[in-house]
Amino acid sequence: MKSTILALLLLAPMGVVLAGEVSPETVEGATTVDTAKAKELFDQGVKFVDVRRTNEYEEARIPGAIGLELKHEFNEDSLAKAVKKDEPVVIYCNGPKCLRSSKASAKAVSWGWTKVYYYREGMPAWQAAGMPVE
Repeated sequence: MKSTILALLLLAPMGVVLAGEVSPETVEGATTVDTAKAKELFDQGVKFVDVRRTNEYEEARIPGAIGLELKHEFNEDSLAKAVKKDEPVVIYCNGPKCLRSSKASAKAVSWGWTKVYYYREGMPAWQAAGMPVE
């Protein structure tokens, strides 16, 4: 029991996702979109930002997505280089068990982006729906 509590205390500050933890369904200031809406935005030429780990991004991504790994590359300056604050942007990661896209969406809103689309279902749903991948 003591070792379990100690492990949780050590891992929690590192942002380790514990079993059963899921991303929020909404992010204040952002619009949550499902796969159908994400595809509609994709077809309109809206920029997508992939905040997954670099190796995951390199393995497979939504075509044209900009890779900005949350912990090391995603910041206000890097996002501003990719997308203007008044342009729409779709932010995604690895689905509901991945907290990266919700954190990135909240940061983007706090930095002044006004058209943030939080694609909570992310890459797994995109692939499962047979959408294009590069």
